[in-house]
Parts: sequence; structure tokens; C-alpha cells
Amino acid sequence: MREIDIDPYENTPRDAVVTANDYPDGQHFALHTHQRGQFAYAACGVITVFSGQGNWVVPPQRAIWVPAGVAHEMTMAGPVTMLNTYIANPVAGQLALPAHCQVFGVSPLLRQLLLQAQDIPALYDETQREGLLMRLLLHEIAAMPPLSLNAPLPNEPRLAHACRHLLAQPSLDIGIDDMSRQVGMSRRTFTRLFRQQTGISFVEWRQQACLLAAVVRLGNGEPVTRVATDLGYSSPSAFTSVFRKVLGEVPSRYFAQ
Repeated sequence: MREIDIDPYENTPRDAVVTANDYPDGQHFALHTHQRGQFAYAACGVITVFSGQGNWVVPPQRAIWVPAGVAHEMTMAGPVTMLNTYIANPVAGQLALPAHCQVFGVSPLLRQLLLQAQDIPALYDETQREGLLMRLLLHEIAAMPPLSLNAPLPNEPRLAHACRHLLAQPSLDIGIDDMSRQVGMSRRTFTRLFRQQTGISFVEWRQQACLLAAVVRLGNGEPVTRVATDLGYSSPSAFTSVFRKVLGEVPSRYFAQ
């Protein structure tokens, strides 16, 4: 694991600094940490984030919060424009930002604040317009709604191995009995331990894993019917219903935005 240096921003005496970067499809950042918390907004493209605690997917116009010191990997699906807000640890605590990775919705106001903030110099005057804009940006970040776009990983080695395999090849056709046999447990022991380790049932977790894979594929332009069929949904409309419940729009309208 390595620490990515975002100098000169790590030691800049300001509560937050915003940067903008463009990345090609497939760009991967190996396991690393930051000294500051990272609020990564996907202006376009899809970002996948993996840590020892789970897997997250960030659709276009959504963001992920990665606390300082949390080791994580990032991969870009499609060309990605990412606006990062690096937040000093004391300020992250004051804003009550979570101590774990979390995907968030992004309001129209926050989008505009991020676009404005990317042009603000690192050593902005905190008493003038630029400083007030950055302060408003931080409070707007703290007000964003969390989104259920992650699949938590269990700590138990057999369960973790099986879950990583399912994340690599997600399908609703993989049932509880399949997983319990794979890890060498009874159905009852598997279901009890899985909920204990992840906080959700295996069926809920499997649904999340499939949705994460779907977001990445749809973000790359694949048709809804093919994605829904490949992941084992009974019909494209069944998949669309799940997608709309989590992201608030049907896939075609969501990605058209």
C-alpha cells in the first residue's frame, strides 16, 4: 500500500481544496491512502472503489466519500472527469462525515459549487467570496443523502473469498444453497453468519452486487435488456424497478442526464 501525494494540498492551511482531473477508461489506482478525506465527484463516467470493507460504485453525477487513512483502490469505467474535494480531518469531524466509505447523491447546488471551486486557488482568502463559497460547499457536502451503492465484505475468510468471486461474476441465479456449499457451511450457519458479518441478508447483498455491476455496464453504454438478462433478472422491467428505487430514475433517463 502507498500514500498518494496530493501536494501541495495535503499541507495547505485551508479547510478544503478542490481539484479536477480527467482519466481514460480503465485508469486504475492501486491500493493507497490520503492524509485528508476525499470527496470524489464523478462529473461524467463511472468510478469503482474497493477497500477491505467492501465495494462501491459511483455513477455519473454522484460522489463517494473516502475518509483519511482508509486504504482503497479506484478504477475508471469509461472516460471519467473527477472533481475531488480534499477535506482536513478536523473539519470532516465537525461536519459529521462518516468514518467509512459512502456514496452520496449530489444536489444541483453542490454541482455548481464544485464547478466554481475547481478554479479557486489553494491559498484562497477565507474572508472573501472564495472562502465563503468553499464554506458553503463543505456544508452542502455534509447535507447530501447517502445512496445504497455498496456491497460490504465479511471478515470471515471463507465468506470474503466467496463474496469477492460473486462480485467478479455477479448473478441473481446464485442462491443461498450454492454459496453455503461453496464455503462449506450449512444453510442455517451461512445465513446467520452472513448477516452477522455484513449487516444484511445474502439476498439483499446479492441484489446490491448485481446493481453495482449493472451501473458500471450501463455507464459504458450497454443496453438495459442485455445487462438485465446477463445478471439474472426476470425481465428488463424488474431490473428497471430496482434501479429506479435506488437511483431515483429509470436507467435510460438517468444515463441520458
